[in-house]
Amino acid sequence: MGAVVAVALSGLFTACVAAAAGGAGAAGGYYFTSRGVGSTIAGNIDEVAARAQSVLAEEKIPVETSKTENGGDKRELGGHKNDLDVTIKLERSGPNEVKAEIGARKNLVEWDKDYAQRLMDRLVKGNQAASR
Repeated sequence: MGAVVAVALSGLFTACVAAAAGGAGAAGGYYFTSRGVGSTIAGNIDEVAARAQSVLAEEKIPVETSKTENGGDKRELGGHKNDLDVTIKLERSGPNEVKAEIGARKNLVEWDKDYAQRLMDRLVKGNQAASR
């Protein structure tokens, strides 16, 4: 009986953590990686990529690297701001859905997840404004 309660409580705890980490309007909420933050965003890859470039420009992060693969279904943008190496990775995960991951690396072993989350907030909110 105690094991059943423990499993039920752990499931509830996991759901609460996921809800707390969720971004407003993000299709799947936020998830945290060892290097930053990710989310699934409603919209097509071109719209989300354009918004990602706008977010970088608003933050005064010049795009220094840009990669496109799989006919444009997978994209990566990168640049530097002060001591941070910022990367935005986008991949189409459905007809109107994009998986986005943002990392802000300080050095080989240290990442600024708070800054990555702030960038993701702007990417998600900008996407909401574009869809209205």
